[in-house]
Amino acid sequence: MIKKINCLITGGAGFIGSHLAEKLSRNKKFKVTILDNLSTGRLNNINHLKNIKFLKVDISKEGKWEKAFKKVDIVFHLAALADIVPSIEKPEKYFRSNVDGTFNVMQACRKYKVKKLVYSASSSCYGIPKSYPTNEKSEISPQYPYALTKYLGEQICLHWGKVYKIKVISLRLFNVYGTRSRTSSTYGAMFGTFLTQKLNKKPFTIVGDGSQSRDFTYVSDVVDVFIKAYKSKASNQIFNVGSGTHVSVNNIVKFLGGDTVHIPKRPGEPEITFANVLKIKKILKWKARIKIIDGIKKLLKEINYWKKAPLWTPKKINKATKVWFKYLS
Repeated sequence: MIKKINCLITGGAGFIGSHLAEKLSRNKKFKVTILDNLSTGRLNNINHLKNIKFLKVDISKEGKWEKAFKKVDIVFHLAALADIVPSIEKPEKYFRSNVDGTFNVMQACRKYKVKKLVYSASSSCYGIPKSYPTNEKSEISPQYPYALTKYLGEQICLHWGKVYKIKVISLRLFNVYGTRSRTSSTYGAMFGTFLTQKLNKKPFTIVGDGSQSRDFTYVSDVVDVFIKAYKSKASNQIFNVGSGTHVSVNNIVKFLGGDTVHIPKRPGEPEITFANVLKIKKILKWKARIKIIDGIKKLLKEINYWKKAPLWTPKKINKATKVWFKYLS
């Protein structure tokens, strides 16, 4: 009988985590445990999965949940609070979740001698990059608390890995999109906002003139790189995860099709996000495969997922982003 690989996914009911859990649970070699407090994750994302164990826990607080790390071979640490505005409004909440939570996870890994951890980091740590495509050695310059807390979490993972001999890989994700992307009451994720507007036949709210471009990576490609990172012999390494290209918001809207309305350009946001992916191609042998037009087609097929998501209008966005302009201008 083949020994199963015990893997644990924090944030496994969320956007990327649920897709990762789905892929791993379909492989009989893996035994999957999910930890999630459901603050942004949804049970609907994982209810269809078989052969998984789900624990509703808050990793930002010490507790008996750490026993779930016993005999675990690999931890995929994706649990975190995202979005810019709420991190400005409640930085302490983000610190508890993204920094204290990561500290607790690494302590559990240390205690139960977990062999390897893959951390979901954020390209927001680069702030407004000085060069493109942006490589892993670029200056770190977080512009808001979310970006800072994700970077601090990355440093905790790498330091614990070095000191306590845990193999750690940190994946700095650029703009991940796909089915099940966030539908919380927080204004943030572009595709969730646009798809809800399309469903309701409302104009797309374009920030500035829409010429800003982003390095979009489809979620299935991101899941593949998490698995490649687990299988790799690499240790204590940081990798950019991006498509290696970038596309403007105006072109995204053309692909989606619909009317538009423009809202004020926001401070603290880069004109371009564009990952240098040479390192990840060379060491992990990974590259994104889903082209943006094909990814959008997949989203449109599943558009009803966003039926219950908040509908954002220019007036609501203006109200929701006041602190953005207050503190980042």
